[in-house]
Amino acid sequence: MFTQPSISLWSIVKLSPAKIAITWSMVILENVLLILLPLFIGYAIDGVLANDTTPLFWFAASLFGLVAVSVLRRFYDTRVYGGIRVRLAERVAHNLREADVSSKSARLTMSRELVDFLENDLPALMTAAIQLVSIVIILATFHTYFAVSVLVASSGMLLVYGCCHNTFKRLNGKLNDQTEQQVKVLSGKPFAALSAHLEKLKKHEIALSDTEALVYGFIFALLFISVLCNLWLVNILPSPSTGEVFSILTYSLEFVDTAIMLPVTLQVLSRLSEITQRLNRDNDTQLTKEGSYEV
Repeated sequence: MFTQPSISLWSIVKLSPAKIAITWSMVILENVLLILLPLFIGYAIDGVLANDTTPLFWFAASLFGLVAVSVLRRFYDTRVYGGIRVRLAERVAHNLREADVSSKSARLTMSRELVDFLENDLPALMTAAIQLVSIVIILATFHTYFAVSVLVASSGMLLVYGCCHNTFKRLNGKLNDQTEQQVKVLSGKPFAALSAHLEKLKKHEIALSDTEALVYGFIFALLFISVLCNLWLVNILPSPSTGEVFSILTYSLEFVDTAIMLPVTLQVLSRLSEITQRLNRDNDTQLTKEGSYEV
C-alpha cells in the first residue's frame, strides 16, 4: 500500500533547512540586542548623571543595530516562508487528492497555519526562551530573590496552562471539524443549513475564547504578583542607584511580556498538533469520518 509522506513541523523545516537556519540565526542576534537594551538604558542613565556619555553611545549603537537586523529578517522571512507555503500546499493537495472538496479546502487553509507558526510564533518562542533565561540571570546579579520571584511565577504559569492543554486541543478539534464542512454547506445546501453552520462555528469560537480568557487571567495575575514582589524587594539592596531600580523594574515588566508568550505558543502548538493529526489521516478514514459529520 502506498504510504503518503507525513506532514509535521519538522518535515516542513526540511523543505528549506539552510534558509530557515539563517532566519533563526537572525532571530537569535535580534534577541541578544533586545535583551541588552534595558541594561544599556540603566548604564546610560547612570552615565548621564555622572556626565559620562560613553554608555549613551553604546545604547544608541545597540538601538540602530536592532532596527537593522529586524528589518532585514522580515524582508528575508517573507520570501523564504512564502516559498515553503507553496510547496507544503502542493504536498497537502497531493495527499488529500481523494478527499472531498470541502475537507480539502479547509485542510489546505489549516496547513498554512503550520508555516505561520514557523514564521511568526517560533521566533516569538525563541525570543521568550532567550529573554527569560537572560532576565533570570540579570535579575540574579542584583539579588537572588529577584530571580527566584520570577521563576516561581513562571512555574505557576506553566502549571495553569498544563491543566488546560487537553481542553484547548479538544476545543480546537471541534472548531476544525465544523470548519471542514463550510464548502459543503455553501455548495447547494439551503440557507438554514448555512445559518446553523455559522452558529456552530460561533459556539466553538466562544468556548475557545472563554477558556483562553480564564487561563490568561490566572497567568497575568501570577506574573504581576512577581513584579510587585520585585518592586518591594528593592528595599533589600544597599543604596540602590536610580539606574539599578529602573533596570530591575524594567526587566521584571519585560518578564511579564516575555513569559506570556509561552502559554500563547503552547496553545498554538495544541492547535497544530490537532491539525497535523488531521492532515496525516488515511484518506479512507477521512472519507468515513467526513461522511458521519452533521451540518
